[in-house]
Amino acid sequence: MSHFQIETVQNVKIQQSVATAWDRILAYLIDFIVILAYILVTMAIMSGLLNVSPFESASTSLVLGLPPFLYHLLMETFMNGQSIGKASMRLRVVNLDGSKPQFSSFLIRWLIRIVEISLTSGAVAIVVILMNGKGQRLGDLAAKTTVISERRKTGFKKIPLFEIDDTYTPQYPQVATLNDEDLRRIKSIYDNAQQDKNQDILDKLSHKVAKQLEVEITQSSQSFIKIVLKDYQYYSTH
Repeated sequence: MSHFQIETVQNVKIQQSVATAWDRILAYLIDFIVILAYILVTMAIMSGLLNVSPFESASTSLVLGLPPFLYHLLMETFMNGQSIGKASMRLRVVNLDGSKPQFSSFLIRWLIRIVEISLTSGAVAIVVILMNGKGQRLGDLAAKTTVISERRKTGFKKIPLFEIDDTYTPQYPQVATLNDEDLRRIKSIYDNAQQDKNQDILDKLSHKVAKQLEVEITQSSQSFIKIVLKDYQYYSTH
């Protein structure tokens, strides 16, 4: 699995894992099966339960053809850069800086997809992805996006921390400069200080971490360390 380096607006460099061409092909096949299943089920319902022949009118044609046509655009827009296939393979469309793309980016990818994937059976897309170092097809190049893999191997995931979801917004991107061992030490000291109710240790720990990250503490020591741990967990799993 190849990687490329992104730089956030805070000038923090983060490594992204690029989705392989094989992963994207498998995701495409899963999506194809989902679309095919929709068409077959819809045709069966129209022909059997509703006693309507598919494509016999404009309305039935729209019901049968429009959802598959818009599938990738709608899925990636409303599933945060994923389709069912991408979610199954743990892939996600992101901007080159790692942020969530705007609808316009998804629209550009979808429009160019019609040419480079639908009309050429994906041949053009595969060639461009293999030649590009950032996992981009033509649609990604135009939209300034890429597809990353979220299957990361890190020992930090084994440390029980906090429940966070995709809506969580990190406050300190600088934590990406730390490593798993740094976070293990911070977590261990934090837990011991919490257990012993030792505020002095928490204050010293928070000031040391803030100095290392070159950030200012704007909350209590306990809250600051908790946010640092959450932010690192977010960057380790997204």
